Amino acid sequence: MKEIILIKLGEIVLKGLNRRQFEDRLIKNIKKTIKHLGDFEVKSAQSTISVIPQDEFIDLDDVCERVSKVFGIVTYSRAAVCPEKTLESVLETAPEYLSEELECAKTFKVEAKRSDKKFPYKSPEICREAGAAILRAHPHLTVDVHNPDVTVHVEIRDFAAYIHGQPLKGAGGIPVGTGGDAAILISGGIDSPVAAYMMAKRGVHLTAIHFASPPYTSERAEQKVVKLLKKVAQYSGDMNMYTVPFTEIQEAIRKKCPEELFTIIMRRMMMKIAERVAATRRCAALITGESLGQVASQTIHAIACTDAAATMPVFRPLIGMDKQEIIDISYKIDTFETSIEPYEDCCTVFTPKHPRTRPVLEYVERAEREAELDSMVDDAVNNVKVTYINTRED
Repeated sequence: MKEIILIKLGEIVLKGLNRRQFEDRLIKNIKKTIKHLGDFEVKSAQSTISVIPQDEFIDLDDVCERVSKVFGIVTYSRAAVCPEKTLESVLETAPEYLSEELECAKTFKVEAKRSDKKFPYKSPEICREAGAAILRAHPHLTVDVHNPDVTVHVEIRDFAAYIHGQPLKGAGGIPVGTGGDAAILISGGIDSPVAAYMMAKRGVHLTAIHFASPPYTSERAEQKVVKLLKKVAQYSGDMNMYTVPFTEIQEAIRKKCPEELFTIIMRRMMMKIAERVAATRRCAALITGESLGQVASQTIHAIACTDAAATMPVFRPLIGMDKQEIIDISYKIDTFETSIEPYEDCCTVFTPKHPRTRPVLEYVERAEREAELDSMVDDAVNNVKVTYINTRED
């Protein structure tokens, strides 16, 4: 029995004159995500994208798993293609295709959607006839239109008739690449991978910037970040990670700046460097994983002081979330266990005992000038290391 995947669109259908642009990007992203699994035809019609395998040996379970992580998809279904677009073919295919689910169920109902208005039977007639055919094949069942164990979906579309079970929830959002480019400041913690995921869900194509401070941070800490980004890339698509050497700047901050300002000055230097690196990738914004009030550097005053170091917009998708909400998402995208691995990042190096929670910008900028930190930014930018992040094992 021939099977395909039917994909339903979410907010893309509300995009008006720009809708075609969003659909084209989504199709491109789907093709790129599944291309290593085999040969497929991917086409769009009537607010539905069809993924049609061109090889009978393709594993559709693998395809569904990949499709479930593509932003822009609200639901998807693995569906049987009826041999003919006739009522007789529908009545023959429905009981057979979902026989395993129906055998284990006690109740069912049929829902029909007739997108092709030339089909000679209307939706209620299709439901009635398909329901009768299922009852003949599975006489132990009863019909329950309110709370059935199994819902059998019949779709009569322009190209064919399809049978499938309950649609599965997709990743939602809008297609990556429709929201512009931005750079995520990525650490090895819980928050920043979640922030990356959240912005990719809004269509943003990501570039990652990581700060390393050897020998205070180890190579394994950097490998941990690569591992995290590979998990994020399953949703966001491939990206480049720029690793910035940060040791000299942090040591200069420790030697020349007031201790209570260590963290805020470090964050400002990160912003200045990240903005420079982001500009080379034509990024229009920076992204961080900060949540208001979570730590001393994430108070309103500290955030305002940090943002003054950048001219690009700084997006903080987690700003109003509490820690448990962030952790819940990290479990969903499978980054939590990696994030809690015990390899420290540079944000924990030289942490002050009593950080200033209400820093005054004038004093912070004076401390930076006296330490001559801006002169060290060029060296850091010129010595970044680039790592290509994809979702496959190389």
